[in-house]
Amino acid sequence: MKNEGKKGTEQAKKPEKTKITENEINGNESGKQSFEVDRRSVYRCVQCGTCRSVCPVFDVVGWESANTRGRMLIIKSLLEGRPPSEDMLPSLASCTTCGICAVKCPAGVKPPKVVEAARAQLVKCGITTEAQKNLKSTIMTYGNSFGETRDRKHWLSEVERSQLPEKSDYVYFVGCFDSYRYPEFAKKTFGILQQFGVTLLPDEQCCASPLLRTGFKEDAEKVMKHNLEQIRKVGAHTIITSCAGCYTTLKNNYPEELKVISLPEFLVEHLEELNLKKLDLTVTYHDPCHLGRHNKVYDAPRKVIQAICTLKEMKYIKENARCCGGGGGVRTGYPDISLELARNRLKDVPEGVDYIVTSCPLCVRNLRDAGGDIEVIDIVELVAMAME
Repeated sequence: MKNEGKKGTEQAKKPEKTKITENEINGNESGKQSFEVDRRSVYRCVQCGTCRSVCPVFDVVGWESANTRGRMLIIKSLLEGRPPSEDMLPSLASCTTCGICAVKCPAGVKPPKVVEAARAQLVKCGITTEAQKNLKSTIMTYGNSFGETRDRKHWLSEVERSQLPEKSDYVYFVGCFDSYRYPEFAKKTFGILQQFGVTLLPDEQCCASPLLRTGFKEDAEKVMKHNLEQIRKVGAHTIITSCAGCYTTLKNNYPEELKVISLPEFLVEHLEELNLKKLDLTVTYHDPCHLGRHNKVYDAPRKVIQAICTLKEMKYIKENARCCGGGGGVRTGYPDISLELARNRLKDVPEGVDYIVTSCPLCVRNLRDAGGDIEVIDIVELVAMAME
């Protein structure tokens, strides 16, 4: 049935962390967490409909099964004995896991966590979209989400690679997007971080975010085990990343021993040392879902921007920011929906700005592909302008 309702207002508590323990990464069966969906979360949902008034996918698709309430009802039916089937995929696989439903839920339910657990259950039953199955195969074969065979550090010269410190307390986790689609972001970011003794992993692979979001948890564990071994080889205790997807995965799914900070957080700590000059620009900022709503990193990117130029906010910001449409495997599995979400986000851009700034390469990609009139740039590009 088509929807009728619109926006709700209540804000829930911060989502709980979901970590894959070191025992899981190392394959210790006794330490493995269950794939069972959290029944308490499912039954805590009172079907009030607040979530359907803010779900970005529902706003585009319009069908009850394509909003959070509909997804929770489907998951509840699975818990009550309904056989899993492929006809559930358009509902459960189309969620971007943006988290605005969790922020607004008056009952304190965390639907993205429940949806990801349900996806993992479906994967165990051999049920997933062809596009997401191909993405999993690509990551497991090539170590990145694009099927690239180039060295992950191809954006550095051979001399630069040979001079990388083998040991450091700090590592820059580049991510698949910056390694292969935006190497200019990687080069600018590392150019800044090198000043502070930061190095790269000898053999970084995908952080495993796409695998976790789409339900391929066992495959994710293998990739995370590899990266964790690389981190320990370098001896790093702090990971810096400029990708929101990498950030939320490293912070919330890798072992607790790691300190993970986003690039904007690192930049804020070192603003005085960067000697940034003021630019005669006005920009707006797009909050990535996995940096903002999922991890509450709102102030750091804004402080960086305000140290450089004028910030003019979008219509919906911080916990109310609309999703770019790229997360949760939706860009891969449902590209038309993904781009429509990005177009909707561009409607929130205020007049009179020179750039849209964000701090996630996937957001950059999706917002650029949506075809707006204003250029979308990563925050590191703005910082690089102010350092020239």
